[in-house]
Amino acid sequence: MFKNYTTNQVILPLDFSFQLEKNDIAFAIDQLIESIPEERFLPFNHQMGPSSYHPKMMMKMILCAYTQSVFSGRKIEALTKDSIRMMWLTQSYQPSYRTINRFRVNPLVNALLRECFVQFRSQLVKEQLIDEEAIFIYGTKIEANANKYTFVWKKSIENFDKKLTEKSNVLYDELLKDKIIP
Repeated sequence: MFKNYTTNQVILPLDFSFQLEKNDIAFAIDQLIESIPEERFLPFNHQMGPSSYHPKMMMKMILCAYTQSVFSGRKIEALTKDSIRMMWLTQSYQPSYRTINRFRVNPLVNALLRECFVQFRSQLVKEQLIDEEAIFIYGTKIEANANKYTFVWKKSIENFDKKLTEKSNVLYDELLKDKIIP
């Protein structure tokens, strides 16, 4: 006996937030972008041509893709069609890769992405989605053998936390320079 399965049956659209876990990264991204004042998005408004996608939605989509290590415009477009988390963030809109890439190269987006890059970690710590002691920097080397010099002590992490914002800005600049982040 099989469960009832019919692909030709009409179904109502679902709210995708019910299908995401409570601590899914999409909720953190949504809250981060929604915390940005609306005035920051006013320069994106234009009076000519057809209506465009809201910059908040585009920022959410790009940040979500970046957290999944997806940087290609075509792959981000594919995520909007395949990923439940992306469908929820974009409310089932599916912008083309050209639209995504045009949005990313806008000079106004660079300033917003820089702010989000630094604020994202502090928001995740504040909401206790990651530990405050957890420091994630790409390229960090960790010693393999376990001896007394391999432990990270709380005091060193507290001292390092102040420098983390500066290093995040430097790392962001390097990623832009090396063209890892478009």
